[in-house]
Amino acid sequence: MYYKDHKSSTILHAQEEANQDRLTMDHLGETLGSFLSQEPLKGCIEALAEAAEEISLLLRKGAGLGGLASVNTFGDQQLQVDVLADQIIEKALQRSGVVETICSEENSEERPCGGAGFAVAYDPLDGSSIIDTNFAVGTIFGIVKGKSFIGRKGRELVAAGCFVYGPRTELTLAVAEKDFSHQFVLVPRDSDDTSVLDRWKKNNTFKTIQSGKLFAPGNLRATVDNRGYQQLVNYWMNNKYQLRYTGGMVPDVIQLLIKGKGVFCNPASPSAPAKLRLLFECVPLAFLIEKGGGQSSNGTISLLDISISGTEERCQVCYGAKEEVERFNSMIGEMMSS
Repeated sequence: MYYKDHKSSTILHAQEEANQDRLTMDHLGETLGSFLSQEPLKGCIEALAEAAEEISLLLRKGAGLGGLASVNTFGDQQLQVDVLADQIIEKALQRSGVVETICSEENSEERPCGGAGFAVAYDPLDGSSIIDTNFAVGTIFGIVKGKSFIGRKGRELVAAGCFVYGPRTELTLAVAEKDFSHQFVLVPRDSDDTSVLDRWKKNNTFKTIQSGKLFAPGNLRATVDNRGYQQLVNYWMNNKYQLRYTGGMVPDVIQLLIKGKGVFCNPASPSAPAKLRLLFECVPLAFLIEKGGGQSSNGTISLLDISISGTEERCQVCYGAKEEVERFNSMIGEMMSS
């Protein structure tokens, strides 16, 4: 009896300490609101932060996780949660009044959003295929001034970022007018009138990605008929790199910033063509990585130097330290097609 009571008391005490830590978060820095000085970009990112908070709650409740809903404009099967996340973000951006055009991986056609000032492209729930295993997933977004992404390059983004839904809900954000990439963590609501932007507090600033023996290799099926990729994987293995790959693009890329080292890649081959979307996934994450001190490439040039000719383009990618991306370019090079 004493053991049970003592054990329960210990657990309760630990829970109280954890709750208090979540409430105070004294180690955290400035709020997202104070970080975003520019209007009306502030309103656009605030809308995305509101949506992310709602999506995070949706995932924790397990809502919409079961069953296929339909297919998206790329022909991919959609889970119910994909559709719900897409709707949550679209409604939030409509309410902001500062977004003129939106497009998403679930509905890739650029369409009016009722406001004026910005165009937003987003992947509402990247990695939804691994939700059932309770792996971390995320939302990716890129923002430009004006009403279209067509004919633009990634270097014209005014901001880009991604939300990670894991043990913590975090935002990694890069803004064109500010140096580096920055991470914010969502803290509990103190009261009903607490501002959304005040609930996101800075946790990290990312300034560099160095060479280091960490690799996250996507699309390994391409090694069958992409000799350069097979040789690159052999190089990593022979040099005792650590494999850190979950199959969720957002956490697998963001770990490069958090760890400050390593490489992520997803090459193509004739039998395993490129699946990643240039606009909705590749370019926004490239903006984050390059602002955070790393490099990106499609095998020949920076992803930020590619002119976006359509919303449905796909490409191969590499992110990471300068030396690692250069090795990818020399061994993989231009994207192979079937």
